[in-house]
Amino acid sequence: MSWSVRSQQQAILAQETGAVVKDWGGRLVVALAFPNTYYVGMSSLALQILYRRFNEHADVACERVFWEKGGADAGRPLLTLESGRRVEEADVWAFTISYEMDYFNVVDMLRQAGVPPLAEDRDESWPALIAGGPGVTMNPEPMAPFFDAIVIGEAEEIIDDLVILLRDLAHAPRPQLWAALARLPGVYVPAITPPAIEQGEHPQRIRRLWVRELEKYPPISSLYTPETEFGNMHLMEIARGCGRGCRFCLAGYVYRPPREQPLERLLEWAEQGLRESRRIGLISAAVSDHTQIDELARALQDMGAEISVSSMRVDPISVPLVEAMRASGARTLTIAPEAGSRRLRDVISKTQTEAQLLEAVELAARLDFPQIKFYFMIGHPTETQEDMEELVAFVEKARGIFKRRIAINATPFVPKAHTPFQWMAMTDAKTLKMRQRFIQRRMGRMKVAVRADSPAWAEVQGALARGDRRMAQVLLAIPRLTTRDFWETMSRFGLEKEAYLGEREPGQTQPWHIVESGVTDNYFHYEWRLANRSQTGFECPPDSAGCLTCGSCDPDWAFRFGAPRPRARRQEIALLV
Repeated sequence: MSWSVRSQQQAILAQETGAVVKDWGGRLVVALAFPNTYYVGMSSLALQILYRRFNEHADVACERVFWEKGGADAGRPLLTLESGRRVEEADVWAFTISYEMDYFNVVDMLRQAGVPPLAEDRDESWPALIAGGPGVTMNPEPMAPFFDAIVIGEAEEIIDDLVILLRDLAHAPRPQLWAALARLPGVYVPAITPPAIEQGEHPQRIRRLWVRELEKYPPISSLYTPETEFGNMHLMEIARGCGRGCRFCLAGYVYRPPREQPLERLLEWAEQGLRESRRIGLISAAVSDHTQIDELARALQDMGAEISVSSMRVDPISVPLVEAMRASGARTLTIAPEAGSRRLRDVISKTQTEAQLLEAVELAARLDFPQIKFYFMIGHPTETQEDMEELVAFVEKARGIFKRRIAINATPFVPKAHTPFQWMAMTDAKTLKMRQRFIQRRMGRMKVAVRADSPAWAEVQGALARGDRRMAQVLLAIPRLTTRDFWETMSRFGLEKEAYLGEREPGQTQPWHIVESGVTDNYFHYEWRLANRSQTGFECPPDSAGCLTCGSCDPDWAFRFGAPRPRARRQEIALLV
């Protein structure tokens, strides 16, 4: 069986460029895990950044590990990709977790490796288990019992300190390891830090890490493979964070303040990448928000690059970028209205207007894109049937302009911790399904394709996104991965569905308050109040300079360019709340 698994891995490695293979002798061995398939994991630029950062240390051997469907049930060993060694032989097992639904795969991988899942059941003979990534940064509690430590926020800068510590203490008695890890900034050690909801009104909080000098840690591809969504594409993160303030968006708050890479550095990285691939993928929360996106698009086109983008805004749209995409052979222009009515876009603080959205549609028609794809969320707070009717009316207008293929995504909205909607109730699955059927029926008449994610599974995601440590026992005990089994297992442990999906009281301590996100509670309260009045909120000023409104920037950062002190907007917010 091991030979079969290893032969599959060797076939994967044979197609790759950039893998790092080191002898394990005398080195700190880190198994870097992505709890999903190789195809999905190799689309993650975060995985590649961490892989490069660990392997920059000569005395570290970092190898990748991926989840394999059915691997645990089949009794197959869980092996590292580069050398085919068993994961449990590593000194450290580091997970990067992007998405709550991958929690199930984390538990699956621990079982497949034969590692006791709970940190309290492991001693120094087992690898030290560390997690990070957006899937655990804003609310680590459902995963907390499984890990010795969880890195809160952006991990690039702390890698060096972790390597030094783990080189000496990875196999030390666990209380000694935990105490040392807890002294590092941004590191949460659940075994010695009680949950926030058990600490009272003013819990100890772990402050989120963020990188001030992104260019020090090149956020670019180091590995290339055809076996991924972005096959053999050179990915570049051109900016991190977003200052738009969309109230549903976890990334918009996890990665504050917004920071962008300078044009000169991006062109250097593109030149390096073009030696490996003609395809350049631009990654950002909103690619078109980069202040020099037009110049970047034109320069990449002049270099002969084929350009793809992760996402972009239409307020305003970057015409040179869209033209470069089409010239590169892009067949789909993706636009994210998120909501069909202007009122609901105001509620979620998505400020683009219908005129701007339709202008993008006209541009797609003019450039002969074969397809437009619209991303909508359904189940936003205060959403009504009238909003659904306006969504349909908008698509009808788009259909009148664009005669080729139109597709839409109708994704259920899931409230996330550390966003202004963190206290909102989630729309129930029955209502979500009814609205999806309405959209599908009306879109069918216009010959518009509809992809609708499962409302039932969205409810599971919602419970995990705002869950507490008791969720760990549910993840361990669920007999089969079905929504029915999930809720039945919760019920066996005395956990009520409504307590996780229903409305929260804004003044009460929540499980995720173990994290200090940087954004003040007053600011979240203020934005929540504006949402209830269907009013848009603040956006970050250009380059975040001179603003202390939400609290994510400190004075050293906000006034680094000598910006004048702003009027005391934070005090105004405190008074309004």
